[in-house]
Parts: sequence; structure tokens; C-alpha cells
Amino acid sequence: MADNPASVLVKVVEGVGTITLNRPKAINALDHEMALAMEQALLGWAVDSEITGAVVRGAGERGLCAGGDIVAIHRDAAMLSTGDKTDADAAASPSAAFWRDEYRLNTLISRYPKPYVAIMDGIVMGGGVGISAHGNTRVVTDRTKLGMPEVGIGFIPDVGGTHLLSKVPDELGTYVALTAGTIRAADAIAIGLADHYIPADGLAAALERWKPGQAFPGADPGESALTDQRGWISEAFAGDSVADIIARCRELGTPEATKAADIIEAKSPLAAAVTLRALREAASRDDLAESLRVEYRLALRSLRNPDMAEGIRAQVIDKDRNPTWRHADHSSVTAAEVDVFFEPLPVELELPIEAWGVPGE
Repeated sequence: MADNPASVLVKVVEGVGTITLNRPKAINALDHEMALAMEQALLGWAVDSEITGAVVRGAGERGLCAGGDIVAIHRDAAMLSTGDKTDADAAASPSAAFWRDEYRLNTLISRYPKPYVAIMDGIVMGGGVGISAHGNTRVVTDRTKLGMPEVGIGFIPDVGGTHLLSKVPDELGTYVALTAGTIRAADAIAIGLADHYIPADGLAAALERWKPGQAFPGADPGESALTDQRGWISEAFAGDSVADIIARCRELGTPEATKAADIIEAKSPLAAAVTLRALREAASRDDLAESLRVEYRLALRSLRNPDMAEGIRAQVIDKDRNPTWRHADHSSVTAAEVDVFFEPLPVELELPIEAWGVPGE
């Protein structure tokens, strides 16, 4: 046991269940087994009258969760992006199986009938956002670095990322998605992805004092650097296409706008275009599960898009940071190419969100 510690630790103390993601060397990156273990614990606690709340945190000091197992996803993407692969082939992959269960977990968290406290300390990326930002009690610290970096690897902000970011006013969510950068504690609270700020060195004491049903203790996170820029962001990121957004940033010509344009230009043109449309559509959708159904379609099509395998190769495998995307620039992406990503899957392959009941609902 000492040589192979459990990747998810579960305990109950005085009626509060705690889930600790226990892969600190990998910044607690989430894999399929971990997602299922989290779901099992949460489902049991939801119907246990002795359990009054749940806390989710990451082992070590580096972060709650750095996202999903990108190397494993790369294996599937490399195989599925060559030859004449179909949606059915993609749906049969280990990555698709992981996403189906992970997205069900995200939905459970969003509907959880008891206090669900996510400790968003340190790095919170991709899948880490999915297990935290959908919760009803979200705590950030002075070490929080939160982001959805998917467009940089030829993917889309999944785990409900398009749903969350589409609800942020003044196009700030669009900015976060397309630049794939990180935001800090004050930013996360200001745009609705977190609720409370506690300095990292005060977390242990705050959790010890907190009881479900009580107000969560918190401190002032300070000013948000992101919302301070809402003026130019709301103007530039209201564009109808990624190419238009880049052009608006260039026209503004400020250092911040120019930097944003440079960053977006380096991302996968096709992934960025799909992401922008997903954000626009999710803005009018109230149900997270419905957005996850769409994201699942996009995820399967992304596995078959060479940009995903190439993006992961450049960023994670070879780390040369020099991907060769399918499109030379953002203006060359066509509406027809984007449409393909959004086409409904065959009924038997769609995400079965109708079956996702949550105890206590």
C-alpha cells in the first residue's frame, strides 16, 4: 500500500466527508478511476443522513487538479486522427469512456443536494475546474491559478467550461477561453467561478472551524485584474469570428489588446472557432447537462481532428511549443468545418444525460 497509495482518499470526520485527490507529483491530474471513485463517494454521502457536507481538495501544495490525463488522450487522438475513423470509433476509445463518466460527475456536483466545498488552492486547470467550479461552495487562495487552456492543444473548454464561461458578462469568459491563460483568486470570484477567498496558510484553521449550514469564513481577495480590463475586452471580444476578434484587438492597439491578439493567433484556429461558437450557443442554455452533451460531441470530433494530437505533442509530449495546425491562420477556417463538430451524434452514441438522476433532487 505504501508503494501504491490510493489516488483518491476518502474519509468522514464529524459528519463531513472529505475527498482528497492523491497524485501530488502529477498535480492531482484526474484519471478515469479517480472520477469514478469521487462519484461513488458523493452518491453515497448524498443519501446518508449522517453526512452533512462534502469537501474536495488536492494533496500537496501545487494544486487541486491540473486537469485530465493528457498523455492518455494523446494516444487516442494520434490513432483517431489518421485514416478513415468515425464517430463510433471515437466513442469506443478510452478517452470517450472517461469523458462520459467525468461529465456525469460534473453534473452530479452541479446538482449536489448538500454543501460541496471545493478547495481551489494552487493550480486548477481543465478537469480541475469541472470538479470545483460547478459546486455550491468554492474556495480560492492566494496560490490559485485557474484556467481552461484547451484551445492551446487543439481542444475545447470541456467539463462544462463552455457553459461556465458563456455566463460571464462583458465577454470576459470569451477572453479567458480564447487566450487560454490563467486567472487568480480575485478574478475567479469576480466572474463567478469561486465564492470565498482564504489565504492558503489559513485553510486548515478555516476548515476546522467551518460547519455545514454556517457561512464560510473568508477574506478580501483584493481587486480583480481581469475585470479592470472589461472595457476593451467587451468591445474586442464581441466579434462574430475569431479572426474578427483578433482584428479588433489589433485595431485597439493597446499593449493588452495586442498581447491578446498575439496569444490567440498562436492557438489552433479550428479549435478556437469551435470554442467561440460553443460559447455563443451555451450562453442561452440553462442546463449544464445539455451543454455537456454538446461538449461531448465536440470532444469526439476533436479526437479525430489532427490539431488535437499535434497540440498535445507540441505542448506535453515533445514540448517544442511549436505546433503545426491544420490552418495557417484563423481567417481560413470555414463555417462548414465548424458545423461538422456540432452535428448530433447517432442516438446510441449521444451522452445519456436523461439517465443522470441525482439523489436528493
